[in-house]
Amino acid sequence: MTFASIDDVIARLEATGYVADRAIATTVYLAAALERPILVEGPAGVGKTELAKALAASTGRPLVRLQCYEGLDEARTLFEWKYGKQLLYSQLLRDHVAELTAGSTSLRDAAARLGTADDAFFSEQFLDERPLLAAIRAPEPVVLLIDEVDRAEDELEAFFLEVLAEWQVTVPELGTLRAQHVPLVIVTSNATRELSDALRRRCLFLSIGLPDADREAAIVARRVPGIAAALAAQVARFVAGVRALDLKKSPSIAETIDWARALTVLAAPELGDDVVRATLTALVKFPGDSELVAQRVPELVARAR
Repeated sequence: MTFASIDDVIARLEATGYVADRAIATTVYLAAALERPILVEGPAGVGKTELAKALAASTGRPLVRLQCYEGLDEARTLFEWKYGKQLLYSQLLRDHVAELTAGSTSLRDAAARLGTADDAFFSEQFLDERPLLAAIRAPEPVVLLIDEVDRAEDELEAFFLEVLAEWQVTVPELGTLRAQHVPLVIVTSNATRELSDALRRRCLFLSIGLPDADREAAIVARRVPGIAAALAAQVARFVAGVRALDLKKSPSIAETIDWARALTVLAAPELGDDVVRATLTALVKFPGDSELVAQRVPELVARAR
């Protein structure tokens, strides 16, 4: 088992800069103990991908990442053949046809000899592993991140289920390849479409939303070196006030961290109307939202301080 306890999960993730609440830590602990994938769902920028990176860092496991996108197919998740290398090999083979068929007593015999050489085209030396196959064949345990699974097609989601259930794949030319070690799997979704019941049933479910001000202040303090604790708290309270407004897009945790970094670059000792307006583009990304927040800056700064 990867972790000794839930508290061990919290401590080891925090050591990497990831501030996990008890719900996150409990799910991670159970997933490691039960060898079950975690389906992490929530809006963009709340730390879903960062959780996988933190798990890799805290356990010393390599991170294998499969980024999903529209049009991704099974082959690109598993393997491809190194076509350039195969082409070079075919040229070498063509130059040695006479040598390979020397002494053949019939056309069938000659074809059999060429066929033996032909099999080498689809051997290990020509195999180019993609993330799923790399995770299955890894000689040591890894953390497998299947990122933004909701961007993949339904058929690919079903294929993921098959691989996650059996931890093996079949390459026709090489046979069935089984996992030496079951990976610790994080599957993320931004909830842009409904995922299948089968995928949800196969995974432990973890919903990560926007944190409260206290937890966000702790996250900022961990992720922004050198920031004063008072400024981190003001940043978190200001952002909480911004999220309460009727915005097209509320700031994510990632944007809060970017804004805090901008404030430290400017050596701002605390929030003030001028410095907030000057750096607002790091926090709010739509014109209408920027105008609304700018109008409320004095009020929001006063509350944050």
